[in-house]
Amino acid sequence: MAHAHGKYADFEGLRERAVALRRAGLSRRQIRDRLHVDNNDILNRLLEGEPPPQWTKRPNAKDDLRDRARELRLQGWTYDQIQVELGCSKSSISLWVRDLPKPERRDPTEQAKLAARKRWEHELAVRDKERKQTKEAATREIGTMTDRDLFVAGVALYWAEGAKDKPYDRRETVNFVNSDPGVIQLYLAWLTLLGVEPERLQYRVMIHITADIEGAKRYWADLVGVNVSVFQKTTIKKHNPKTVRKNVGENYRGCLVIRVSRGAELYRRIEGWWTGMVVAAELRTP
Repeated sequence: MAHAHGKYADFEGLRERAVALRRAGLSRRQIRDRLHVDNNDILNRLLEGEPPPQWTKRPNAKDDLRDRARELRLQGWTYDQIQVELGCSKSSISLWVRDLPKPERRDPTEQAKLAARKRWEHELAVRDKERKQTKEAATREIGTMTDRDLFVAGVALYWAEGAKDKPYDRRETVNFVNSDPGVIQLYLAWLTLLGVEPERLQYRVMIHITADIEGAKRYWADLVGVNVSVFQKTTIKKHNPKTVRKNVGENYRGCLVIRVSRGAELYRRIEGWWTGMVVAAELRTP
């Protein structure tokens, strides 16, 4: 043995001690200092075949990415597709998967379509995140709503969505129809601010015949906080087979109709408030 002389003469004995220290969890540096082995070649031979203890392994932040890249490669993904999916470089991907079999070659047109689809999905995810952040920031901007805020919002909301009196059809009724739960809640809060008693409110569901009518009635009753038994007869809308409806599915609950009984005086005030808002807006115009 080339080094079987001097302080390394008892190589086998030295190896036994090195292996024992390694299995006890010591690092190379600790073993080297403990046995006074200054030659790296000798140290390598002493520890040959002995894995390092777990605590000496440095964590690799890319371990998860590497595992995912290998998984996708085994599914037949190309480097371009993996890059779009994981956001890492092609050189890293090549290093991670080079021992794996190459996927079958796809038609270039199909491959381009897949890559474009992945890029578009990524773009949609980015847009969704930005959209959510913008909405959350705008929500915080509103802050606390004062009575004045609610009053003005309610007048504008009613004039946009509520029934209006016509010169050729004098009714002067306060009738409101909408399918948005948030709109309904704001409208009811506005009526409460105006002092409209709950017993003056009449509810009715307006819905297509193909929908879950009873389920919709329960939903709206829960939202407004009344028993479903107080609802008036449901207005059924017949389906026109020539039209393609998009308001279908389990989330379709039709519209809720809210009527304020003895509402002629209130209607006149609403119309007056709205006229006042229009005049005030015109005065603000430079």
